[in-house]
Amino acid sequence: MMALARFRFGSALRVAGMVVLLALFAALPAKAQITPFMQAVAEAAAKDPEIAAFYRATGYKPIWTGKASKHKTRRTALLKALKNAGDHALPVSRYDLDLMAVNPRKIKSQRELGQVEVALSKLFLLYARDVQTGLLTPKRVDSGIVRDVPLRNRTKLLEAFSKSSPQKFLRALPPRSPEYARLLKAKVQLEKQLGKGGWGPRVPAKALKPGQSGDAVVALRNRMIAMGYMKRSASSTYDAALQKAVQLFQYDNGLATDGVAGPGTMTEINKQIEDRLPAIMVAIERERWMNLPRGKRHVWVNLTDFTAAIMDNDQVTFKTRAVVGKNVSDRRSPEFSDVMEYMEINPFWNVPRSISVKEYLPRMIASGGASAGHLQLVDGRGRVVSRGAVNWGAVTPNNFPFDLRQAPSKGNALGLVKFMFPNPYNIYLHDTPAKNLFGREVRAYSHGCVRLADPFDFAYTLLSKQEGQPEAYFQSVLKTGRETKVELKQPVPVHIVYRTAFTTPKGHTQYRRDIYGRDAKVWRALSNAGVALRAVQG
Repeated sequence: MMALARFRFGSALRVAGMVVLLALFAALPAKAQITPFMQAVAEAAAKDPEIAAFYRATGYKPIWTGKASKHKTRRTALLKALKNAGDHALPVSRYDLDLMAVNPRKIKSQRELGQVEVALSKLFLLYARDVQTGLLTPKRVDSGIVRDVPLRNRTKLLEAFSKSSPQKFLRALPPRSPEYARLLKAKVQLEKQLGKGGWGPRVPAKALKPGQSGDAVVALRNRMIAMGYMKRSASSTYDAALQKAVQLFQYDNGLATDGVAGPGTMTEINKQIEDRLPAIMVAIERERWMNLPRGKRHVWVNLTDFTAAIMDNDQVTFKTRAVVGKNVSDRRSPEFSDVMEYMEINPFWNVPRSISVKEYLPRMIASGGASAGHLQLVDGRGRVVSRGAVNWGAVTPNNFPFDLRQAPSKGNALGLVKFMFPNPYNIYLHDTPAKNLFGREVRAYSHGCVRLADPFDFAYTLLSKQEGQPEAYFQSVLKTGRETKVELKQPVPVHIVYRTAFTTPKGHTQYRRDIYGRDAKVWRALSNAGVALRAVQG
């Protein structure tokens, strides 16, 4: 009975439990007999309202510890799921397998049996939460991950489980998205490759280019073969086949596809499986945080990929390059989901107060109001105020009474269109006059909002669901030069995500740089919770 010691309740807890018994048993039929098992279940569940609600609704009947075969079937199914938790990048050590080894038929005390009953329900709910919606609480890992995790009601989970086939129910808990399945497959592939010794030695060169030959080129070729980018060959020359393999690798890693293994490309090539597996396991956890319907049509912004896509039935309808928040504390783009409700054509740019005070106001004060002449001063009633009417010598960041605004124009900081999904973070998608930034490999320069390289085409695609000639309609509104709000008749979910590892239906796993260091934090938190890399033999 040593394994049961942790489930024994002290006398103080039993006294406390008795206080709640009257309320717990109030719903029982008048002639119902309160058994020691029922009392123990009530006491053990008293501090967990959702478990208590489940057992109260079922009359404190067991779902794990009864003598019927269905109870054993549930225990067997849960034990199997817990032992295989590592398949889902979860730590098996987190789950009490000693508890699962307890044979209820050998427990003589009904009180101990009731305590084990509730402990098994808690264990089931712990695993269900982990595999369904994630092991971690995102906001505790990084303040920029402001995603609301779609946690399930634990009472309803127990109810549904108790009425279902245990194995089928447990298999259905993880996300059903194609991406989750592909990430699990990628994880297994890397684990098997790790079991074979990995991808082999690193390439002993800082850079290589087509036409070169020698041992370093042979090492590069072997690396590309091991990674699956080319068929086995014995040439020691950086030939066309090797150049094509490097280009494919560059594409999969978000690099310029010139086929030259320069310093940046070589850094990525020389990363080992031990560097890549954590990215996949973090992506698996992130996928659990989004275990909810994403919308038949939705917008998918991957911050690390610097892209924004419109998705229809999980297929990319339109995709464009994007500029995201700069990697400084108050500019990093947050991760969250919301719903796009409308677009503004010819928008005013209402400068956020933080930008007004920190960036523009010091220059305006120093120049007597002459600086930043492209911005209007707007008072509390929405009236434009002349700069000449302001005593700039008396203005400070604390008493500045105006808002700054830029009128619609091609030079407007928001460009000619912005896409709105009202949120507490004041983040949206928009056009920009700074087109030169889209040609860069790393595109983290904004104050947090997401700038689009092809905003007009993005707008046409969105409007195609409600306008017969979306381009003509958009252009007719644009030509007015007036700020115009265009409602989306069918609001579109927007998901701003951060994936340094992601998959495609065909091809290799894609990897991107951890631009904000968020994945490093998530992996550290997962490791602290017991998640570990593993090599699989065979």
